[in-house]
Order: sequence, then C-alpha cells, then structure tokens
Amino acid sequence: MDAAASDCAVMKTLIKNAQVVLPTETLQVDVLFDEQSITAIDPAITSAADSIIDATGLHLIPGVVDDQVHFREPGLTHKEDLAHASRACAKGGVTTFLEMPNTIPNAINQPLLEQKLALGAEHSLVNYGFYIGATGNNVEDLRTATRTPGIKIFLGSSTGDLLVDDQDDLERIFAETTLPLTAHCEDETTVQANSQKWSATTNVRDHSRIRDHEAAMIATLRAIDLAQRHDHRFHVLHVSTGAEADMLSANGPLITAEACPHHLFFNVDDYERLGTLIQMNPSIKNREDNQKIWAALHAGRIQVIATDHAPHTLEEKQQPYPSSPSGLPAVENALALLLNEVHHQRCTLQQVVAWMCDAPARVWDMIGKGRIEVGYDADLALVDLNRDHVIRNGEQETKCGWSPWDGETLVGSCVHTWVMGHEVYRAGEFDLTHRGSEVQFDHSRGGYWGTE
Repeated sequence: MDAAASDCAVMKTLIKNAQVVLPTETLQVDVLFDEQSITAIDPAITSAADSIIDATGLHLIPGVVDDQVHFREPGLTHKEDLAHASRACAKGGVTTFLEMPNTIPNAINQPLLEQKLALGAEHSLVNYGFYIGATGNNVEDLRTATRTPGIKIFLGSSTGDLLVDDQDDLERIFAETTLPLTAHCEDETTVQANSQKWSATTNVRDHSRIRDHEAAMIATLRAIDLAQRHDHRFHVLHVSTGAEADMLSANGPLITAEACPHHLFFNVDDYERLGTLIQMNPSIKNREDNQKIWAALHAGRIQVIATDHAPHTLEEKQQPYPSSPSGLPAVENALALLLNEVHHQRCTLQQVVAWMCDAPARVWDMIGKGRIEVGYDADLALVDLNRDHVIRNGEQETKCGWSPWDGETLVGSCVHTWVMGHEVYRAGEFDLTHRGSEVQFDHSRGGYWGTE
C-alpha cells in the first residue's frame, strides 16, 4: 500500500473477551469497530485490527447519553466550558451530551442554535447536541428549528431568563410546534409565594421549603395536561418528588421522565453536611422521595437517568444562602455512582445501561446511539466493576474543580472511552486531538415509545 492509501486507511479496533451489555442480554463476545460504527459482534472475531484490547474481566457498555447538561458556553465560561466539560464526559464514560439553551445569549432561534453547534464542533471531545429554548414570543422559531433534539421550556424560573408561565403562551407552544418538548417543572406562583414567606431566611434548608413538593407537582401536572390535550410528546426533567414519581405511567406513549443523581442520593438531611453545595432547582427533597424515585425507575415509570450537570465555582457555591446559586457538577461521576449501586445490588448493570444509554437515545430520536449493535455508532465505554476509587476535589476535569461527592469511595468506574471509534480516554489519559460529532435526530421515530 502506498503512503497516500495508508493515510486514508480506516483504523479498526477489536475488543476481546469483554462481558458485553447488549440490548437484551450480557454475553462474553468480541466487538470490532471502525472510525464510525460497530462492524461485528461475535464470540471469536478473527479479523485483523489496528488495535486489540484484551478486556478480560471488564464490561463493555454503550457510551452514556446525558440528555440534560449545562456546559455554560457561551457566556459563563468562568464556571465551565465545552473543552473541560467534554473531558469530564469522556472520563465518566459519557460519549454524547444534550445541552440546555440558557447560556448567554439564550439559544432561542436557529442562528443562535447554530452558533452553539459551531462551538461544539470546535471544542467538544465527545458528541454534542443543543436544545432550542422557548420564550413567550418565539413560536415561529420553534416551529422551524432544525438540528436539535427538541424544545426546552422553563415553567419555573431557575438560571437565566427563559421563564414561560403564561397559559396562552404555553398552549401555543404545545399546539403549534412538532419537536419533542421538555421542561423545568416548578410552579412559579407557588415558588414566589413561598419566597415571600421565607424572605428573611439565611438557612439553605429553607430552599426545599421554597421550592417545595407542591411547586414541583403543580407544574408537572400542568405540563402533562398540556401534552395530553395537544397530543404532544413531553419529557419530564429531574423528577424530585415521590408524588411525581407515583403519578407517572410506564405505558406511554406521550410522556417520558428522568431522574438525576442528586435526587437519588441526596435529601434534606444532607444539608447539615453539605450546605449550599447541594442547593438545586428543583430542590433536594426527603428520604422518602429518594426511595420513591428509585421505585419508579425500577417500575419503568421513570425511564432515564441524566445529570443536570450545572456547575458554579466553589467560591460562588460557598456564599451564604440565598446568595448562593443553584446547581452542581455531576457528569464526570454519574456513571460511577450508578456502578457503585450495581456493586451494592440496588440495580443491575443492564438497568444502568437502559436508563443512561438506551432510553435517552430513544427519547430524543438519536440515530445510531445508545446500544451495542452492528451498524450503531462506535460510542463505547469499558468499565471495571471492581475498581475502587475516591472522588476528590482538585482531580475533577470539570472546570469548577469540585464535586459534592468529594471524599466518597466508589466501586466501579470507566477505564476506556471511545467516541465514534476513536479512543478519547484511557486510564487517566486523553486524546485531545479528537472532536466529537453533531448528533443526528430522526423525529419521525416517535421517541421512547416509537420505533426502536
């Protein structure tokens, strides 16, 4: 082969002897892939490969798809940026992220959305997609938007100025658009009334009284009513209460839902230990709520686990309440937190893959993501279920450099990550020359309950 032909050769990687988590079972098989997709799955692949990985004792899973992150670029890059955040993704086995529109400027029309896509192409180590944000007067932009997973609505104010609370505006968005919808569900009237009641507070525990169970439930019921009346697909973000978890259905077809690590693992008892570090919107709730959210995951009423990664600097977070902002970093550690739950037999690895890989790819109609199947994109994570490690501030790839799980010992972690067939992470080392790809969507598929 001459030099020119060699330069154009497609690199092939063969992973041997791994326990491979397939859509319906886990088997010890070999997996062969090129710089785009998975080309063979077989107990004993003999094809030539440029790189051969002996994965004996390890598990190969699809790359995690995190469908709710705030990576702060453009406008707030002192907190986070795409370069740092995508490295955190790679280290944590996340190969694809979908980022929210409340950057500065807000991504509320096609030109602003495409500016963010250009930033992703320039800076992201992993695959990327960006939501378009709803306002009270941009329905035409929402109707014609392309190259996006869907439309994000803020039914309650959180970070930024994208609140849409007027009923007529919401009716128009649900009635006149076709892209999948998702929302931050906290009732603004309830939150403001509670804020007046607790206006003099300096205790962060009162954050969970201001953004209480009622605020979450009212807004979630309001959104589901809109979705059902207008026959419009809707995804409930960051379920925080047992009441929401109990009322969700496992039968579709319009409504899907997700949980986040902070609502699975933290509750109001943790304010004494962690204070404003776990201040979130929606707020942390009670231990019973943790248990009911877990139960809803196991019952299929909640289909997705995503992070709502929303970092601030440690200096910002350590301001006294209520000056402290809401949000915490999680994308780097979310998979490991769930692998630790596998170790403690709270769930299975197959369930973790369903919640973090397959389901979000299906909810948002992603092409080629979320599964280990021939023809699917070679977005893969090799995990060691027996590897102990300690989460430490200062060792985080996220730009903010801290974690609310600082000091916790977990069993199970990602040791290799491939994005579109390129190894971007291996045991603490990154290939920073690679860039991820823009996610492609086929919204004719019908989401989680549609064609698989």
